[in-house]
Parts: sequence; C-alpha cells; structure tokens
Amino acid sequence: MGKSKTIRAKGKCCKDKPRCKKCPVTLKRLAEAGLYRRLDKRSFEILSTPDSKALKLARVR
Repeated sequence: MGKSKTIRAKGKCCKDKPRCKKCPVTLKRLAEAGLYRRLDKRSFEILSTPDSKALKLARVR
C-alpha cells in the first residue's frame, strides 16, 4: 500500500475571493465533508479527491 498524500494548510488566510486551495478554512470544510482527515492543526490527509462541485462549495467566501 502506498503512502497517503498529505497537504499542509497555510498559516493564515490571504483573504482571496474565492479562497485558495490551501486556505485553512477550505481544508477544514473538506475535512467536515469527509474528503480529508485532519492529522494535526495544519496537516490534512487526502482520503478522496474532491470533485469540482465540492471544491467550489468549500472555497466560497
């Protein structure tokens, strides 16, 4: 079994509209949707790749 892919959130949101893909809020929303799993405060494990609709919902400001 291969190593699971992890992603690390940025330290602070950059206030872009829509939010960037590494924004802590975006990653938190994807974790709540069950697509990512939170490992610690800023690290997330990708369980399944989000489709475009889920990513768009998570990035909305």
